[in-house]
Amino acid sequence: MAVSIELIKKLRTLTGAGLSDCKNALQESDGDLEAAVEIVRKKGQAIAAKRSDRETSNGCVLVKYADGFAAIIALKCETDFVATNKDFVKLTQDILDAAVAAKCATIEEVKALPLGAGTVQDAVVDRSGITGEKMELDGYITLSGENIYTYNHMNNNTLCTLVQLNKPFEEQGHQLTMQVAAMNPVAVDENSVPQEVKDNEYKVAVEKTKEELAQKAVEAALKKAGFNLYIAENEEHIEEGIRKGNITEAEADEIRKIKVDVAAAKLASLPEQMLQNIANGRMNKFYKDFTLLAQEFIQDSKISVADYLKQADKELTVTAFRRFTLRAE
Repeated sequence: MAVSIELIKKLRTLTGAGLSDCKNALQESDGDLEAAVEIVRKKGQAIAAKRSDRETSNGCVLVKYADGFAAIIALKCETDFVATNKDFVKLTQDILDAAVAAKCATIEEVKALPLGAGTVQDAVVDRSGITGEKMELDGYITLSGENIYTYNHMNNNTLCTLVQLNKPFEEQGHQLTMQVAAMNPVAVDENSVPQEVKDNEYKVAVEKTKEELAQKAVEAALKKAGFNLYIAENEEHIEEGIRKGNITEAEADEIRKIKVDVAAAKLASLPEQMLQNIANGRMNKFYKDFTLLAQEFIQDSKISVADYLKQADKELTVTAFRRFTLRAE
């Protein structure tokens, strides 16, 4: 049957589907609008199911704060082309608006919210069917309370942050949302770093210290024996040196023996206190680089973030922050 353009436009408004899909659905349903909506939705579900094993590395990340509640949410998809589509961005914003209004605590609560003719999850599946790409909600992060500031990095919808201060200072709040975006801290300060992270970083610091001290001892021994450090650097270089006639097989074996024996001897003789001192120094650098208040302030590297806040108010500090990005870091 012939379908009017007005009816096609109405179905498009209801579903967001393309004009041709709307026309086909209306023709299939003999002009029954409700039946056509269901046809479009089922088509979307079928397409979404077929794409379920695809990777969603693009998407739209948005942030909002209202009535003492803030959230970041990401609606992910397969390609940047879809991620920047205005309808896709609008859907993400509609979902975020609903989540903030309802003050949802979890992403499962968000998915169950009413939206359009169904739920949020239904709307995501429907949009997946329209675009032909897999889509999924991800990265739902919240903060509650006063003095929360938001930031959408360069308004690119790929990286958003939240920062909460203990006092209302808009300029400082804005600056720190950008700090969090740029410097990716792991915690507010040393005390708020999870113990598991501390333990792991300390273990890495000790192992790196051992490795560096052993390497220095090996290099000194190789130099004393008259060997080229480039050739002795690894097995590939040793084999290259043999092929080019720069060392003999016997000299290659001697290099290998020096590397093993000297490293083992050095590791066996390292004083525990020295290891701890060096590892603690590395931990202090970790706290300086990765805890927000101790970081160098990005607008003035001569001062820390804590110092920057004290310039405005001696009691001003950060109580919490959140960050979500689609970028690989």
